[in-house]
Amino acid sequence: MAPRQAHDDHGIYALDVADLPDPPLGPPGERHDVVIAANRLPVRLDGDGGWALSPGGLVTAMTAVMEGRDAVWIGWDGGLGDAADSAPPARFGDMALRSVSLSETDYADYYEGFSNGTLWPLYHNGLLSTRFRRSWWAAYRRVNEQFAKVAIETTEQDGTLWIHDYHLQLMPAFVREARPDIRIGLFLHTPFPPSQLLMRLPWREAITDGLLATDVIGFQTPTDARNFLSLAHRMGRTEEVMPVDPVTEITVEGRRVAVGSFPISVDVDRIDEMVRNPATREAANAFRASLGSPKHLLLGVDRLDYTKGIDARLKAFEELLRDGTLDPAEVAFVQVATPSRDDVRGYSNTRTEIEQLVGSINGNFAQLGKPVLHYLHQSLPFEDLVHLFLAADVMLVTPFQDGMNLVAKEYIACRSDGTGVLVLSEFAGTAVELHQALLCNPFDTAGMKRVIETALTLPVEEQRHRVRAMRTHLWANTVHDWAEGFFRHLDDVHPRGQRG
Repeated sequence: MAPRQAHDDHGIYALDVADLPDPPLGPPGERHDVVIAANRLPVRLDGDGGWALSPGGLVTAMTAVMEGRDAVWIGWDGGLGDAADSAPPARFGDMALRSVSLSETDYADYYEGFSNGTLWPLYHNGLLSTRFRRSWWAAYRRVNEQFAKVAIETTEQDGTLWIHDYHLQLMPAFVREARPDIRIGLFLHTPFPPSQLLMRLPWREAITDGLLATDVIGFQTPTDARNFLSLAHRMGRTEEVMPVDPVTEITVEGRRVAVGSFPISVDVDRIDEMVRNPATREAANAFRASLGSPKHLLLGVDRLDYTKGIDARLKAFEELLRDGTLDPAEVAFVQVATPSRDDVRGYSNTRTEIEQLVGSINGNFAQLGKPVLHYLHQSLPFEDLVHLFLAADVMLVTPFQDGMNLVAKEYIACRSDGTGVLVLSEFAGTAVELHQALLCNPFDTAGMKRVIETALTLPVEEQRHRVRAMRTHLWANTVHDWAEGFFRHLDDVHPRGQRG
């Protein structure tokens, strides 16, 4: 095909498959009907040198969705060039895997640089200042081309490519040019910012064109979808449209493109099965007893990230202890902070601030041998998280900005007895769905204190009324419903056998 016209270093350049390195894994010519593309493979090396499932909402959701499908997951294996420790397996459980290699330069410029130094803060409403570097952009484009080549070789004729998240927003255009038979969907797990914020990005045209090369673009909330439609119109790529909830159809270069809200969810049946196991209940009770059986147990579970508002909730908790609203002899707080992106600007400072808060709170309010705040900077198996969800009276989910936040949904899915209180930031995508949570503004410490106090004194009948309503919503909107809805729109917009 004729290459697209490039416009200096802002544009998407045509994919020249011959110039890209061969993919390192997988027998030549092996193709699958469904290809999942994400920055990372869903596995990582464990402490014993073997491979295990990685933590995180994307992996948890997609492993449930891929069961029973002829599917392959393509992504980076976590190694860097020749220094990679070992190659991941060709299969892990029911999943086929294809690895994409990154060099140290790619990792520094594409991942740490453009993905997490430019896009991540920009997509989270500029909570941290955004940096724009042309070398980062060049690496981002180069790695997206590399992913595209693997997808082109791996996807069956008339197959489906489902791309995930902000790392791979140029990939659809490269694939569309080489393989118009492929049905392409992209789901953005982060928020999508207002158009006036994204206009700061020097490469906004290329990002817009990359996303519009899909058949279906999925966002977490209707607001995110509206923001993108506004940007596409502002860039002159589409007519101005009145968004329709949940999905709006537009026309791009004669193709139908669906843009809509597809809020991701959790595997409620799997969680419910775990919760109903008597051994799980016993482990949850034993955990609470190990903390001294406090009258009130608060819980936070987050990836360590400056967007998650961990510091905001700890400051509110500290003030509640200081002003006597909470008695340190009667309350315990458990905060799990999964390690994340330690080498990326802002993350080491966030860890330092949080750990200083932990030390201050325990130094001022703990009893000898009995901390009031238990802090874990480590990943926990999901089974252990279920024990914590069952043990906790109050779940604190307080991000400054979040695409969805599946921890909130996992907590409610665990509360089969109807008790428990979810304190939820109004800036989490989950707040659009779980209206019965106690909503808070993480930028307002005094307001958050009031919400936490309300949560700890909420009558049991009121708890059950709220939890039942949220569980009803979750059971009607599972992770399988999310995936099936996305694929259904792909079938409608780009039927098999039609060239996009």
